[in-house]
Amino acid sequence: MLELVDLSLTLPKETYRTRLPQLQGRLLDLQRAFWREKLSAIVVLEGWDASGIGGSIRRLTARLEPRGYRIRWTHRPRTYETQMPWLWRFWLRIPAFGKIAIFDRSWYGDVILRRVEGEIDRVTHLEQCREINAFERTLADDRYEVVKFFLHISEEEQEQRFQELQADPAKSWMLEEEHWARHESYGQFHDALEETLEHTESAWAPWTVLAATDRYWTRIRIFERLIDRLERRLEAEGRELPPEEEAS
Repeated sequence: MLELVDLSLTLPKETYRTRLPQLQGRLLDLQRAFWREKLSAIVVLEGWDASGIGGSIRRLTARLEPRGYRIRWTHRPRTYETQMPWLWRFWLRIPAFGKIAIFDRSWYGDVILRRVEGEIDRVTHLEQCREINAFERTLADDRYEVVKFFLHISEEEQEQRFQELQADPAKSWMLEEEHWARHESYGQFHDALEETLEHTESAWAPWTVLAATDRYWTRIRIFERLIDRLERRLEAEGRELPPEEEAS
């Protein structure tokens, strides 16, 4: 799946600056429509370190109604969480009806990292992929719209971004030894990602894999895909779409 991504895709800065506020306005209209209709969405943003997940989330939420969404950051399980079924801590973060949850990394990061680090073998990894499919199917059956993105960059691009972060005194704190360690294992992560993406692709929660070399192109495509999915959900529920002209 990753091999099919054209990493050279770009978008002119002028086009980005014109399109972004339009798409932000449209997303706000759809958020309000979901609130009125008591529909919910779960937006999963996965990707390589330094692929631009944080910047994409900031643009997504810049004009949203703060009471209607939550950003969920994923951490390694705490001690008490390891005593529970592994998806338990994610069930606790599912949004209420009418709201949107944006996951900055998710249940996928946990599975992939443990596979690469050797904490689980391939059999367990595939079993957890099946559990994820069941988890997402349950959410979809309960009228949650599950929208999943993976932001893809090359090994060379990641190294360049790491070096730029390290050289910037205002941003160097963002880069830790574990980031470099994961970079050294890029090939292993690539293989684990390919297998995970393949086994968690589904009709109810399909993946959108995006080239993230050019941030302008990536952010606009995230907006377009998310807006399309939210509009389709409203139509599937027999609800009227907010007029396009309301976007501002």
